[in-house]
Amino acid sequence: MLRLGRVGSRASRLTLAAVLASTGVGVGVLSARNLLSGQAAQAREVIPKAWDVPPRADGVYAPDGGAVERWQRDVPVDLHLMIFGDSTATGYGCREADEVPGVLLARGLAEASGKRIRLSTKAIVGATSKGLSGQVDAMFVAGPPPDAAVIMIGANDLTALNGTAASARRLGDAVKRLRASGAVVVVGTCPDFGVITAIPQPLRFVARSLGLRLARAQASAVRAAGGVPVPFADLLAPEFQKQPELLFSADQYHPSAAGYQIAAQQLLPALRYGLGEAAGELPWESRGAENRSLGTRLRMLARIWPRRTTGVPAPLVVSSG
Repeated sequence: MLRLGRVGSRASRLTLAAVLASTGVGVGVLSARNLLSGQAAQAREVIPKAWDVPPRADGVYAPDGGAVERWQRDVPVDLHLMIFGDSTATGYGCREADEVPGVLLARGLAEASGKRIRLSTKAIVGATSKGLSGQVDAMFVAGPPPDAAVIMIGANDLTALNGTAASARRLGDAVKRLRASGAVVVVGTCPDFGVITAIPQPLRFVARSLGLRLARAQASAVRAAGGVPVPFADLLAPEFQKQPELLFSADQYHPSAAGYQIAAQQLLPALRYGLGEAAGELPWESRGAENRSLGTRLRMLARIWPRRTTGVPAPLVVSSG
């Protein structure tokens, strides 16, 4: 799946390989450590560090889909949406403001609800769950809390070896604070590292296993805190596997504009659901979800997503199975 955060430092990536090796991968701890350390170095040569500044387009979005309006205290809005998290939440890899997930969500909400949506972004490239508390603190300093919050976090916790339980707990704490302030909270959980072919095997397999474990822990913590988790690994990985040249950006690690639109297409129904604007159950939360194919779940989501696109020429990709 897509990488949700910044590529870690050299030390963290090499440490990742060493620690993963200690889990017993391969025929021996020492040989596995050497293999995975070498593969981490190989991935480092292919995947550049995240230095670029993502496009920012905070402001007010109207239902008519016009240009973003600069927000000031006398500008009327119906709903305030705030984005928290890491590089994926900022839209790292996008070239235009209208491609970033926050803008896609703000325009989608405005079109679906007929409301004027104010967008604010607190997400930071390279952030882990350790930084979520500071982002929420910044929210309270800046002014009243938002009506709705979207968090995208997880991949950097994996590469930084922050620990599954601790990372999920910190995410849950952030969701609790936001919910206590009155905000609806939707969380895109850790992606599937198995689709990032720039990470060689078997390092990719081990990273994928740990990432999926983190995603499950995140989903549990988010539900317990009153938020709505969106399982990115389940919903996005098949499409990124089928169309990596379209859905990954030039660094082969972060999503492209088309990749971000597919991610936003999964977040928007959950956001509308949390705001009480969409009836029924979310496909992955319903009782029979485990018996439905991915294609069926995506087709259900397509019915909720507004028909008109939000600026990125990439339609919802629906699996046939």
